[in-house]
Amino acid sequence: MDLSICLVSLNALKYLKPLLASVRKYTTGLDYEIVMADNASTDGTADWIAETCPEITLIRNQQNIGFTRGNNQAMNLAKGDFLLLLNPDTLLTEDCFGPQIDYLRANPQVGISIPKVLNADGSFQQQSRRGDARPVEVFGYFLRLGRLFPENKALNGYLQSWLPEDEIAEVKAVSGSCMFIRREVYEEIGGLDERFFAYQEDSDYCLRARDAGWKVMYVPLSSIIHYAGEGGSKTQPYRSIYQWHRSYYLYYRKHFARKHCFLFNGFYYLVMLAKLLLAFLKRFVKGR
Repeated sequence: MDLSICLVSLNALKYLKPLLASVRKYTTGLDYEIVMADNASTDGTADWIAETCPEITLIRNQQNIGFTRGNNQAMNLAKGDFLLLLNPDTLLTEDCFGPQIDYLRANPQVGISIPKVLNADGSFQQQSRRGDARPVEVFGYFLRLGRLFPENKALNGYLQSWLPEDEIAEVKAVSGSCMFIRREVYEEIGGLDERFFAYQEDSDYCLRARDAGWKVMYVPLSSIIHYAGEGGSKTQPYRSIYQWHRSYYLYYRKHFARKHCFLFNGFYYLVMLAKLLLAFLKRFVKGR
């Protein structure tokens, strides 16, 4: 089998239906399967899949176990030469998967790739290819220092803003919204780190793959639309905000904390805590 498409759903049936229709329409030259873990959706997702898409391997979780664990469940059952982590709030408008598989087969040193990811308005989703999320990159991105110093690659490293959006390029990390993984990578480094409930599990996986000698590539030979945040993160906003900030804390602590002194680490954690509280406040005000 060429490709195993791994999906994790949480109350995203509105987007899942057109996604699956687009996969059937545009994925015609590949032998593929779909393995989906549903995290106790309350919008009828699991029943709809079971009734209308019996060819899909469905995992019914009794609670929301997170994006990471759900993907690991799906990857554990996958049979394809390549695994695809695909968000349910995506949509194909062309043959997206075929060119990626062709590129990966022609470049055996590449372990992970991503196509060009577009926002709903057709603009390039810059966060889909990125740097390592080191402190200087994080501060440059979230404090918008990169905009003040556009020529500074360190401050602009998170979005890799100097890379042309229509050229193939080696990058540090790619988004898990449409991440192609060579089976040999999965067999060598295992699944996603389940300490990450959601978010930054993709950056962590790319870093681990690179440490094992694999290349991570941005391959805009095809494109896909990603609506971003229209799945579980929207249906559980406060939990999403917490897990997003927690993921950055875990990622920094796992990969970079030992490289800095305890004073800087304490400062970094305080900044992330302040950002978390501010995000909660903004969401509360918005929801009133």
